[in-house]
This record gives sequence, C-alpha cells and structure tokens, in this order.
Amino acid sequence: MINGYIDLRSDTVSVPTPAMREAMASAEVGDDVYGEDPTVNKLQDMAAARLGKEAALFVSSGTQGNLVSLLAHLGRGDEFIVGDRSHIYLSEAGGSAALVGAHPMVLHNHPDGTLNVDEVTAAIKPENEHYAHTRLVCLENTHNQCYGSPLSAEYVKQIADVAHAHDLMLHIDGARIFNAASALGVPASALVKEADSVTFCLSKGLGAPVGSVICGTKAFIARAHRARKLVGGAMRQAGIIAAAGVVALETMVDRLAEDHANAKRLALRLSAIPGITIDVDKVQSNLVFFDLDPARGIDGATFSARVAKHNVRIGGTAYRTRIRAVTHCWVTQAEVDQAADAIAASMA
Repeated sequence: MINGYIDLRSDTVSVPTPAMREAMASAEVGDDVYGEDPTVNKLQDMAAARLGKEAALFVSSGTQGNLVSLLAHLGRGDEFIVGDRSHIYLSEAGGSAALVGAHPMVLHNHPDGTLNVDEVTAAIKPENEHYAHTRLVCLENTHNQCYGSPLSAEYVKQIADVAHAHDLMLHIDGARIFNAASALGVPASALVKEADSVTFCLSKGLGAPVGSVICGTKAFIARAHRARKLVGGAMRQAGIIAAAGVVALETMVDRLAEDHANAKRLALRLSAIPGITIDVDKVQSNLVFFDLDPARGIDGATFSARVAKHNVRIGGTAYRTRIRAVTHCWVTQAEVDQAADAIAASMA
C-alpha cells in the first residue's frame, strides 16, 4: 500500500525501500560527467555484468535510454524496424522523429509481443537511392502493450540472426527484462545475449525511485555517452540516486516472482466478476489487462473513479474499456484480494 492506496496503476509508483533510502543517504559521490562518481560506476559495472555486456551507462529514464540508444545507432534519415504496439513507437513523444531524425518502419506486433520473422526480413530495404537505409531492429521485453508477454531467448536469436545477416543492429527495450527473465526461468543475460544494446528500468519492478541503464559494447556505450550529453542527460553527483539502483539489483530481482504470482491471483479473481472479460492465460508477468463489458456503459475513467472510492488506484489504457493493473513490491497478496473485492463492488 502506498499513501493509503492499493496502487495498481503501474509499477512506476513503487517507492524506495528502507534499504534504498539508507544507501542514498550515505552514498559516496563524485562528478559523473568526469566518470568520477564511484556509486554510478559500481551500478554500471553491476548492470553490465548482470546482462553479459561489456559496459553500461546510467540514464534518467527508460525513455531517455531508448532515445540515447537510437541516437547512438542511427543517423538522420536512417530507418529502424519497430512494432506498432511498442513503447518506442507509441509512448515516447515521437522522440525518434523529433530528435533522432530516424524513420520508423512499423510492423504488426502479434498478441504475444513478437514480430513475424519473415516480415522483418522483408522490411529490410535493399540498397537503392529511393529507400532509407535500414540500420536497426527494436524489440520490447516484456512487451507492455501485449499483455506483458516475455519474449524467449530463442525468438530473440531468430530476430538477431536476421538483423546481423543484413548488417543491422538489434536493440531491446528491456524496461522489464528482469520480469521476463523471472517469468521464463532464465537469467536476464540469456534474453539479451544476441542484442547489440539493451535498456532496463530500475524504477519499475525493481523499486528504485528513478533511473534506467543502457548496456552494450564499449564502443556503443561511448557513443551513447555522447548522445546522453546531447539530450541533457549528463548528471553530476548522481550516486545519490544510483545507490538505490545498486540495492535494487542486489535485493529486488529475485523477488519478482511474487509480483507475477499476485498478478495471476488477481486475474483469476477478476475472471469470476460479471461484466469483466480476461484471458488468464495471457498473464505471464506483473501486468494484468482486462476488458469491461461495453453494455455496462462504464469507461475506463468512470471505472477508475469508482474503484478509487475503495482506496484502490487503477489505470485505463488507450482502449476506452480496457484496464491495466500492475502488481509490484508494495502490493501484497492480501491487498490483491482487497483490490479484487473493490473491483467487484465497482462493477455491481
């Protein structure tokens, strides 16, 4: 519970743990622009090791991490292949166009978050003066808008093989990559082994108050470092916030399975409520999507307002009657049951 509410709007609402607050208060700091903040350096080294990459870079957010990665991979007028339900395409304020100057080649995301491998291959442009140069493929894992689905290492390798055979790079928006790893029962490094770059968020399921990390080769991170400066993302004594990220990697990764179990429990409870449609089998991580019966005449905003009267916060989606609930470290099993009861009362 956060500030008196069972807050299911997002895992971004999670607040730092007492251990994180203590680490932040006592963090050793320096000037990170000069590479002299020991806590930032520790976080970056930990992140790179966790994901099996050569180097890493601390950034302020997942959106900034993706933007910086695109800037490091692409030139103006270059093309990147991306899904039509991806966060990079839908939810980052058009940064790829406004700031990178890159052209998206948008393909259909299947309900499990995948792109069709043959369609990816066909989308890669041949050398021709009429076409943009295709340089990059972007995947998302877990896939937020596709029911929080995790992408397997085998699938990622298929896409990577296609990309690399055509001299393209592969970037993974791994905002919730540790959720994907937990759901699939594999190390996160296995899910990004074939990727040239990956971002992950510290401020979602891992519970830190702010920040994301980009991982890749040393050469890529050098370009990303410059791109971070370009967009105003260079921070000075950033160890104060990086300290929470260190604690997050040390203490929060292994507990993500609890959030997944709570999400499944919530989905099962919701499946028994009249007026709600949900595919329980699609709940594989900490994201729960369900639909309100349009005949009830309740849209997402009305539903959220009703549930809030029961001290439960929940969020709508771009679809008028689709609702998303997200479990995280500040939602207990008992609170899941309380939330389900509140939703049932709100639908009565």
